[in-house]
Amino acid sequence: MKKIRLGVSRCLLGDPVRYDGQHQRNRFICEELARYADFVPVCPEVECGLPVPREAMHLVGDPASPRLVTIRTGRDLTEQMLCYVSTRLDELATEELDGFIFKKDSPSSGLFRVKIYNSKDVPSRTGRGLFAGAFADRFPRLPVIEEGMLNDRVLRERFLNRIFTAQRWHEGDGAPRTRKWLSDFQSVHKLTLLSHAPGRYAELGRIVESGDADAYRAKLDELLEYLPTVSKHVNVMQHILGYFKKELEAWEKEEVLDALESYRSGRLQIAVPLTLLRHYVRKYHKEYLEKQTYWDILGQLYG
Repeated sequence: MKKIRLGVSRCLLGDPVRYDGQHQRNRFICEELARYADFVPVCPEVECGLPVPREAMHLVGDPASPRLVTIRTGRDLTEQMLCYVSTRLDELATEELDGFIFKKDSPSSGLFRVKIYNSKDVPSRTGRGLFAGAFADRFPRLPVIEEGMLNDRVLRERFLNRIFTAQRWHEGDGAPRTRKWLSDFQSVHKLTLLSHAPGRYAELGRIVESGDADAYRAKLDELLEYLPTVSKHVNVMQHILGYFKKELEAWEKEEVLDALESYRSGRLQIAVPLTLLRHYVRKYHKEYLEKQTYWDILGQLYG
């Protein structure tokens, strides 16, 4: 599989580009995700012409249209930043990104709940960084996340499923998006989709029959926005177990069911039932199951 292509705030990659000359290297990004991804580093503050180190900045004024102002001297850098943002987004449009990881709380790169100060210098967490907000508006279908959210396994799993699915979709660029192509894509992603939106999986099947690739991609993105949960994973793994009605002994089935119940109740991590089922998939050469993308992300998260 071709590597995914991710935009990443430069400080998260270990580059000392923060206002204080430090970095915020993220171990998961640099050591785990780097095995599967090529990174496009971005630091809006440095790239718009500001030095390292530099005076700290914050957002002020109207949350719908905040100003970027230095804290000590009150220098307004809004126009300088917005001019850079316009040019940089045009450049990133040519990079074929599969997603972006932003630095939280940054007045340029924070994606959620960035502080905006009112006229009385009282902050409210209602803003977005000038670059991150413009990026999300320009590329609304691209998966985006802040690095702090990667510590939450459910949020991380959703993001990884979205970027890897986007990458697989891009691998088909140039090939005719026929009903056969969509059907094959749907087939290998079935279990992944069931772990996100089991009650709406059939909606994709109906779009496959229509052969409308654009509608399919839009619905795919919509369904992958749903969070994977313990109960959804249990249902998926029970579905997998159903493929072994003839092969497994009664005690083997009971072992898997016990592991699933322990996972459901929080006594075991998902890796235990997942490993058991993966073993049987390989042992009995269940080709359909072996091709499922469901194993990919879970193996990286919990394997």
